[in-house]
Amino acid sequence: MSIQNDSQFAMNEYGSILSGFDQITLTEMDNVQLMSRMDTKFVFNLELFPEILQKLALNYRVLNVNGHNITDYHTLYYDTDDFLFYNHHRCGKGNRSKVRYRTYVQSDLHFFEIKNKNNKDITFKTRLKIIEDSPQINKKSLAFYHNNALINDADLKPKLWANYARITLVNKTQTERLTLDLNLHFKNDNATKYMSNIVIAELKQEKRCKSAFTEIIKSYAIKELSISKYCLGVINLYQNVKQNNFKPKLLTLKKINHELY
Repeated sequence: MSIQNDSQFAMNEYGSILSGFDQITLTEMDNVQLMSRMDTKFVFNLELFPEILQKLALNYRVLNVNGHNITDYHTLYYDTDDFLFYNHHRCGKGNRSKVRYRTYVQSDLHFFEIKNKNNKDITFKTRLKIIEDSPQINKKSLAFYHNNALINDADLKPKLWANYARITLVNKTQTERLTLDLNLHFKNDNATKYMSNIVIAELKQEKRCKSAFTEIIKSYAIKELSISKYCLGVINLYQNVKQNNFKPKLLTLKKINHELY
């Protein structure tokens, strides 16, 4: 069976599991946007995913976008020629920014987004709706960047695409969202790198607290692993960047997915 057919078979399996979840619409999601939040990430092998997903049905509703529970995200990240934003993250700098253009494929929505993290580990996201599907930075999006990013005077250049399929779950009793990202791959003008054997789970809360997901994930001895998709893409696509600070996380990822490196 080809990789593409394997992927489609898996997505059909996940879709079958998700059909047993209570559903939530984009409009109903307005109450749990969590644009200011605390994020906690976990990474685990895809083999565990169907079993973990089934256990989440009791406590979470699944986002339904035009009949789809699994939606595609295409994200273009911007940085400077010398990777200022990447290096801020690599060094653990407080008060840092990421800048990206994102397409939500199934809903046909496009946003220019600023993601800031302050020195208290709180993430703030702001976004500007783009009417046409165009990742080019125009005057309006450039002004939005200058007005909203913590680091707002950099000369932005497109660096890489990070594309994946996402399942979005909403806690039935808490102000909490859980995103589960699959089929992650990165690309630039020169290469494409696939990371298809891992799941990146991100818990988004007003403040860190116990949740149904953390209880389930800990029962598998899966520990928190804070990893930036953008930084992971840079490491995989660009050979001349410093990455020593990421080595412990990269070794953990190597154990999770033997095909990574």
